[in-house]
Amino acid sequence: MSRFPHYKQPDAMDCGPTCLRMIAKFYGRNFNLNYLREQSHISREGVSLLGISDAAESIGMRSLGTKVTYEQLIKDVPKPCVVHWDQNHFVVVYKVNRGKVYVADPAFDLVKYNEQEFKKHWLATMKEGVEKGICLMLQPTPAFYEQDDEVTDRTGFSFLWRYVRPHRRLVTQLLIGFLAASIIQLIFPFLTQSIVDVGINNQDISFIYLVLAAQMMLFIGKMSVDFVRSWILLHISTRINISIISDFLIKLMKLPIGFFDTKMLGDLMQRIQDHRRIERFLTTQTLSVLFSLFNLFVFGIVLAIYSWKILLVFVIGSVLYVVWVYLFMQRRRQLDYKKFTQLSENQSMLIQLINGMPEIKLNNYEKQKRWEWERIQARLFRVNVQNLSVDQYQQAGSVFINETKNIVITVLAAMAVLNGNMTLGMMLAVQYIIGQLNAPLSDLINFLHLAQDAKISLERLGEIHNKDDEEKKEDPRINTMPASRTIDISNLVFQYEGPHSPKVLKQINLKLPEQKVTAIVGGSGSGKTTLVKLLLGFYLPVAGSIKVGDTDLRNFSQQWWRTKVGAVMQDGFIFSDTIVNNVVVGDESVDKEKLLFAVKAANIQDFIEGLPLGYNTKIGQDGHGLSQGQKQRILIARVIYKNPDYLFFDEATNALDANNEKAIMENLNRVYEGKTVVVVAHRLSTVKNADQIVVLDQGEIVEVGNHAELTANKGAYYNLVKNQLELGN
Repeated sequence: MSRFPHYKQPDAMDCGPTCLRMIAKFYGRNFNLNYLREQSHISREGVSLLGISDAAESIGMRSLGTKVTYEQLIKDVPKPCVVHWDQNHFVVVYKVNRGKVYVADPAFDLVKYNEQEFKKHWLATMKEGVEKGICLMLQPTPAFYEQDDEVTDRTGFSFLWRYVRPHRRLVTQLLIGFLAASIIQLIFPFLTQSIVDVGINNQDISFIYLVLAAQMMLFIGKMSVDFVRSWILLHISTRINISIISDFLIKLMKLPIGFFDTKMLGDLMQRIQDHRRIERFLTTQTLSVLFSLFNLFVFGIVLAIYSWKILLVFVIGSVLYVVWVYLFMQRRRQLDYKKFTQLSENQSMLIQLINGMPEIKLNNYEKQKRWEWERIQARLFRVNVQNLSVDQYQQAGSVFINETKNIVITVLAAMAVLNGNMTLGMMLAVQYIIGQLNAPLSDLINFLHLAQDAKISLERLGEIHNKDDEEKKEDPRINTMPASRTIDISNLVFQYEGPHSPKVLKQINLKLPEQKVTAIVGGSGSGKTTLVKLLLGFYLPVAGSIKVGDTDLRNFSQQWWRTKVGAVMQDGFIFSDTIVNNVVVGDESVDKEKLLFAVKAANIQDFIEGLPLGYNTKIGQDGHGLSQGQKQRILIARVIYKNPDYLFFDEATNALDANNEKAIMENLNRVYEGKTVVVVAHRLSTVKNADQIVVLDQGEIVEVGNHAELTANKGAYYNLVKNQLELGN
């Protein structure tokens, strides 16, 4: 192994970026330390593991931070990786060999530790009686190898080879295995000929035994090579498959939220299934077909030595075979797209059936939903029948051409033996060679099919990969807060579905004063939630602007802006995880004081601490069932724990009973201090104490004022609240 690249950290706080710089150099790229420092969000306290992860992903690497045991670090973690050292430093582990751990320490040099020394510096936590240390796994993606001015075609095969590049050593070993197997295979026909022409003709049983022993040894050798080759292929294919799917998920997470409003879940799931075809093409076939072509060439030369006439018949038959298969390729392509559509619908339908089962049973809707699923199965069956029909026609013609070619070759070989132009041993060798030539030919045809499937899958995935990210690297964004934090909405217009769709918001002009509470009320469909989503940066305005101080919201880094805002939405999501992990989202460690304050303010402390496992109780789909009110209180605790500068509540208390709502509102009034708050509510008792109340009706502002002013006006707000607050006439 060549010497691992080493850089010295220029400052005590630069260990994280320097570790990343060394790993990038190991994979063949040079990055400026200042750039990595900026991407790591370095501060006076240094850099966090999450900061190194952000920097790594900004240069096109895939990252995964985790706690692992020493045994897992040795066996399962790809090297090089970053580990947390002495609880205050980061180093790179780049090799483990014979009980020695090789470390690149940016503060010193390349250092070698034994197991006990390494554990002393690295192991940090004890969980269930097992000591673990913190590790950040890093591996390059195709984006890592792209130049700044390079545009990658993610629908072409050239894009795929980038996934093979990090595994070039394993690929080299695989190629050596293929070459060894091909050479061993090439010897067999000559041994077969020698048994007949030498051993049998001379009645030399010892020679026959010797040749058979040689064949057995070669056979065992070939089996051993194939065994090792299969293991290597499994390692490569598994890693590549994980990389491709991981990159797809990374890309999904970079897309704007509006993208997911128009995509079926089944469609995205089916695209993930498509990765299997790409991985199979890259590993199982692409490498083996190279040696199939090599075998065709070598055995073709050997066959020409025996008989050029037989070689000519084989070539003509093979060309007809390939042409026949090619004629069906376009039809296969059309049916593949049909099948994808039906499988996508099937996925979506199954997810809907499972998630909606309580509602289906409640409304006695089982039979209709089953029929709907069966209709999809019927369409899928018809596509499968068409697929089978094409495959049968293709296979029937292929078998006819192939068998006719083999029969003609057998006749020619037999006639050559009768005419004395070929020995019986040579005829048997020719038959063996033809068998060895037919196998690579079948591999080549199978390769063409898999290549077509992979190309189709790449085109479908390219629809996702070629979409613009929510934030482009080449488009620098602002990540500092302006002096004035008042939000100024000017002539805002928004439509969900293009210029011909209804306007959800129309010419909205509004100021949300800094450190004040603004309430937004109005009937269903008036645009309240849409306005909140625009303020959160989920969508861009169709016209007009949203400014924070004098800076347009679209000029801010959206990722940075979302660190400054917190929101409880109507459709807030509860993860299938523990309560503590649902409240503390995104933090590497739990601040117990903040957690306790958050659950108290959300009035859910007694419920949580009354559970057998307390904060470690698993909730969500796979855990403890929560009522709607309890879910809302978990979501409120989550946003309080985050402690952002701006708070947005969209019907955050509509599922709560009056007592819980009153307690939470009293607690929230203390949370609101020093923050800019927007509250959307139907239950108007939650908004009457707001500094200003905005009334929306059909996407337009019809009234603005405080509770006393608006009720005195007896306008739209008065009509909304009079029944709830019993204001009379």
